[in-house]
Amino acid sequence: MQPGELIASDRGARAPRADDLSQAWTALEQVMDPEVPVVSVVELGIVRDLDWADGHLRVTVTPTYSGCPATEVIEQDIRNALEQAGFPAPALNRQLSPAWTTDWISDSGRERLRAYGIAAPVGSASKRSLLGESAQIACPQCGSTHTEVLSEFGSTACKALYRCCDCREPFDYFKCI
Repeated sequence: MQPGELIASDRGARAPRADDLSQAWTALEQVMDPEVPVVSVVELGIVRDLDWADGHLRVTVTPTYSGCPATEVIEQDIRNALEQAGFPAPALNRQLSPAWTTDWISDSGRERLRAYGIAAPVGSASKRSLLGESAQIACPQCGSTHTEVLSEFGSTACKALYRCCDCREPFDYFKCI
């Protein structure tokens, strides 16, 4: 390294502007989950925080679970979206604690899941729900709560497979975790 050269982490560093965080949130609202491409990483609650540190935008991301196979793809999609929005070399921080919970899915995210044919999580991920009655899962196709579990394992580890007893359509249910 020669005197006056920038270290790699300083490339693209700049002072934050007043509207940077709102522009970054807007860019991230366009980053869709690769497994459920109708809901954004913001609506899922995967993006936990945005702030500015050492001249770069810093993004805190909590994957839906620590073994999620889409985590690296999601992080790269976040990085690409932010770079395209004018934030060079954003710093991503993967935070596993506290663990992601379906309680963090926004109302708009829940509605998008339902419209896509996936029943959104019902109730809370609170451990107290383990002691109560099981929740009634509404069919995303017809709205009936006359549904049954076909398998606790759906198309991904975070979903269960259900069937509506009225319209007979199978559907994924996004488990409360």
